[in-house]
Amino acid sequence: MMTEEMMKKMPHMMSKTAEHVMKTPIAQGAMMAASGFAAGRGLLGASLLRNPLTLLVGGLAAGVAAGFLAHKYQKEIIEGLSKATGMGKDFALNQKENLSDLMAEAEEKISPKPASTAVTATSTPETPAA
Repeated sequence: MMTEEMMKKMPHMMSKTAEHVMKTPIAQGAMMAASGFAAGRGLLGASLLRNPLTLLVGGLAAGVAAGFLAHKYQKEIIEGLSKATGMGKDFALNQKENLSDLMAEAEEKISPKPASTAVTATSTPETPAA
């Protein structure tokens, strides 16, 4: 379960992350590749894209471009992946803690309540001290 504080921070974090992701060169390259594919399909027609040789050459060119970009932005990729991994670990630990809290609450509700140790009054007369 998410706490109120986490819920308050979530929209801000998501919008910040989305802006950061779209500014990265890999995201821009992916968008350019997708738009290039759509434009190429419109210009070249579907018949050239069905030819296995042109698909092989296109795939080879895309692989070379992806390898170049991956090498060029290697540090940024590693930083982003390590940050995402750290966030995932924090999330998992937080969920584990929340689950243990819920289990403790459930065990408290299920376990029988201890008998109260109320002192019963006896009717023994007190002797005055001499």
